[in-house]
Amino acid sequence: MRALLIDNYDSYTYNLFQLLAQVYGKEPTVLVNDDPAWAKHDPAAFDCVVISPGPGRPQRPTDLGFCQEVLDRWEDVPVLGVCLGHQAIAHHYGGRVEPGTPRHGHLTRVRHGGEDLFDGLPQRFTAVRYHSLRVLEPLPAALRATAWAEDGTVMALRHRTLPRWGLQFHPESVASEWGAQLLRNFAELIGGHYAAAPPERASWSPPLGDTPSTHLRAVVEVVDRAVATEALFTSRYAASTHSFWLDSSAPGVGPARFSFLGDDTGPLAETLTYRTGDTSVTVRDATGERAEPGTIFEVLQDRLRTRGLPAPDLPFDLNGGYVGYFGYELKGECGSPNVHSAETPDAAWMFADRLVAVDHLEDRTYVLALSTGAADALDGARAWVDDMAREVRSLPDAAPAPAPAPVSAAPSDRAVLSRDRAAYVEDIEDCLDQLRSGESYEICLTNRVRLPPLKDPLAYHLKLRGLNPAPYAAYLRLGDVSVVCSSPERFLRVERDGTVESKPIKGTAPRGADPVSDEALRRSLAASAKTRAENLMIVDLLRNDLGRVCEVGSVGVPAYMVTESYATVHQLVTTVRGRLRHDVDPVACVRACFPGGSMTGAPKLRTMAIIDRLEQEARGIYSGTIGYFGLCGGADLNIVIRTAVTSASGTVIGAGGAIVLDSDPDDEFDEVLLKGHALVRAHAQLDAAGEPERSTP
Repeated sequence: MRALLIDNYDSYTYNLFQLLAQVYGKEPTVLVNDDPAWAKHDPAAFDCVVISPGPGRPQRPTDLGFCQEVLDRWEDVPVLGVCLGHQAIAHHYGGRVEPGTPRHGHLTRVRHGGEDLFDGLPQRFTAVRYHSLRVLEPLPAALRATAWAEDGTVMALRHRTLPRWGLQFHPESVASEWGAQLLRNFAELIGGHYAAAPPERASWSPPLGDTPSTHLRAVVEVVDRAVATEALFTSRYAASTHSFWLDSSAPGVGPARFSFLGDDTGPLAETLTYRTGDTSVTVRDATGERAEPGTIFEVLQDRLRTRGLPAPDLPFDLNGGYVGYFGYELKGECGSPNVHSAETPDAAWMFADRLVAVDHLEDRTYVLALSTGAADALDGARAWVDDMAREVRSLPDAAPAPAPAPVSAAPSDRAVLSRDRAAYVEDIEDCLDQLRSGESYEICLTNRVRLPPLKDPLAYHLKLRGLNPAPYAAYLRLGDVSVVCSSPERFLRVERDGTVESKPIKGTAPRGADPVSDEALRRSLAASAKTRAENLMIVDLLRNDLGRVCEVGSVGVPAYMVTESYATVHQLVTTVRGRLRHDVDPVACVRACFPGGSMTGAPKLRTMAIIDRLEQEARGIYSGTIGYFGLCGGADLNIVIRTAVTSASGTVIGAGGAIVLDSDPDDEFDEVLLKGHALVRAHAQLDAAGEPERSTP
């Protein structure tokens, strides 16, 4: 069945796209609601129109774009409206749409008349609501309600004579029941023909350029012991001006298994830096600096294509490649206007042609060097591998991961917040107003903690990894700037076969002082309606983002709201997984999903505009992503949280949380302090001014 899906700039549209394609056996045509090309489309080309959810209100023309014209001019084309689309149908035909009790990420029980869209569906099935406005009864004579929530809110309606149907709830949500059957019933109502055969899946391989780098070789030596990464980095890379340590300092927590260490001193090494809006990328290598035309995404894609190198015998995907970060303001290259400029570059990536990989699961260390086919280059690579392997054998074995230890959350009197409690609480109240008015479902608001500079950023990282070990930690030294990260959250992992995974975290609780209180806090987190709503909204957002680039029917949620425990906090984590389309490479996947939804909220574009207005400064590296793109087509990147950026001008720590309808402003401010506490405490212990360690900083 041929469907036109109108996107009201929502962050759940591509969940509808996936569901429509699965049920009807054909991908819908998607147009954003202000695309002038819509007028060129012939109504006869479509069997139906689906109007997506979206922020705002149906009385505001800019929030609906050409949706109202479709309702006016395409009278014979069946229309199904979802959420805002449902409200648009009601408003268009004379109904009243007014603020009600907001429901965001709320699971409701739907009762219905058992006909039309609901033919064959059980009573009181579960559906997810994301709305602040509601359609009021009595309805105008042209419309009739066909379903209701337990609080009496109209959940569905239809036009009495025209082919128009509306659903207030979200049938495409991961937590809604019977969504596919609702779409089948819609097709039956309009006489549509559909064949939902399983989609054919082409084998995925990383897209290669016309001249892949077959001249590159990898020289690898395996040492049958896991070296202590702290000892190796301190010994080998501490003096490097550009270096990386992707540090699984909590191996065994989640899927963390490998740590990677290296710098930019190899013969093929280069560093790419970029600022949003520029027309070129700065490339620095042994020959000097030059400008490479294009955005950072384009330059990375080109280099990875031309240097593609299989790694069939390695258990990890960084067989050489790029290691670095994308900062939050790179959203300006991903469809969201930028208001603020970061002090640091918006992207920095080192080409790792020589590196060490530590397998914490199998207790092995891999020493790897890339080389061209030239004999002298190959000899140099072998010599470096031999030398590094000897050093690995001479250093201590990896110690067990530090045991989690509860830490109190008292703030430091040396920490200076960008917005104090009063200002931050005021911003939260503003967020709550936006939520109640329907402009957003969830707003990930953040603050910044400023501390004095540190003479030894590496010592800061070493201290932090002891206080707060994390599976996606990282240390980057980029000249005068160092990034100290103890992130527990995976943004995206792309495997060589095109499988892509995200592990969004939403929901945080402190650790308890003893096992009994600790378990009580964990259980309370897992059962919290507020927390589960936060997590659900971001899970649906991540499903949407992956749905843009994944094969139809491949996006799923294999692990839903699982509690993971770290040194200072419990977190609620969900796993979202899909399979990339054959024409999408890892860089394109990251671009489609950036910034990570757990750091924005939803709908993403409207919510990021709210964030820019409230925060009044750039986030920089914080809220972005750190990780790698391997030459074999794999990638693994974190969400930059629990992170400090330190330079001669000072140390900046970002921290925040998701603001939802049930948020208590004072509790949200306290959560900022909790999330930043381990970083503040580690800083206090290494204060450049010699401040002694405090037991409760």
